[in-house]
Amino acid sequence: MSEENISRLEIDGKEIILIGTAHVSKNSAEQVKAVIEAENPDSVCVELDEQRYKSITEGNKWKETDIFKVIKEKKSTLLLMNLAISSFQKRMASQFGINPGQEMIQGIESAKEVNADLVLADRNIQTTFSRIWRGIGLKGKAMLLTQVIAGIFTKETISEDDLEKMKTQDMIDSMLQEFTESFPKLKKPLIDERDQYLAQKIKEAPGDKIVAVLGAAHVPGIKEQIKQDHDIKELSKLPPKSKIPKMIGWSIPIFILALIVYTFMTNSAAGIEQIISWILWNGTLSALGTLVAFGHPLAVLTAFIAAPITSLEPFLAAGWFAGFVQAYFRRPNVRDFENLSEDVHSFKGFWNNKVTRVLLVVIFANIGSSIGTFIGGADVIRVFLEHL
Repeated sequence: MSEENISRLEIDGKEIILIGTAHVSKNSAEQVKAVIEAENPDSVCVELDEQRYKSITEGNKWKETDIFKVIKEKKSTLLLMNLAISSFQKRMASQFGINPGQEMIQGIESAKEVNADLVLADRNIQTTFSRIWRGIGLKGKAMLLTQVIAGIFTKETISEDDLEKMKTQDMIDSMLQEFTESFPKLKKPLIDERDQYLAQKIKEAPGDKIVAVLGAAHVPGIKEQIKQDHDIKELSKLPPKSKIPKMIGWSIPIFILALIVYTFMTNSAAGIEQIISWILWNGTLSALGTLVAFGHPLAVLTAFIAAPITSLEPFLAAGWFAGFVQAYFRRPNVRDFENLSEDVHSFKGFWNNKVTRVLLVVIFANIGSSIGTFIGGADVIRVFLEHL
């Protein structure tokens, strides 16, 4: 058996065998099968978390998704990102006849065949995305959302050079590679922290002989990190929210309200002008965002009514209300969820699928409301200064 892509380590009296797989290579699955059968390990570690494991073993059980719960728990953006990854994988599969993650599936099956303990060694994908999301700022979030949505609809094929690069990358890394180049700090939550997490989980796996099935890009980092001890709980924590956004979130509405009240007391006509401006800018742009997302007319109206109010209350968002109304009047059915992985691959599918429509209504209504807050706020200040 070829030892290519295989690393053997002795750590704390345990024999650890790392298989550096290519996520889009047909040969990797065969090598995983051969190594596990030959080594008969006590444990097999795979580069999956609970969510991705269930997705592989149970299929994407979209029909069980509660869209109202997704909106309420503020997971619309996360679900949209997962759909984008699904679309990316679908495009590779159709172009190259490759099923990404086949080597992980093989690792799971082979572990059962040799009666080895299966260890899901990767960090929760939601934790990784959360740590990325909170580290890129407002501009970065806008760029990431733009790239995600553009990636869903792109018809661009993947070149052979790109495919070769992907053979040494994690699927998530491949999706965010260009973005990581623009934001070098993302390497820490995306690669470095996961190397530490993976290394610790592999080291803690039960038994004296452990086989780990990993993306080749993680092997060098894991070989270094496995020599040290890492705190799994610390690496699993969501980063603390910055106090600055909360301070800004409260200071802007307080400031705007104070200006309107003061102006109204000194010049009622000017105060009314400020109120109308605030309502029109917030409501119109949030409604426009809902229209861009092809929202239901009542969702558009809801965004218009809600935005001027929610912009003054940091704990509320116009997109939530618009999204709830959209989901109520255009409630996704079982078929919408079952067709998600296919529908996100085309503009037509996105247009017709009620799930993606709800997600886009939430996101774009919020974006419109945010823009309206700044423009409307600036106009309130303008009227105030004009009538000093």
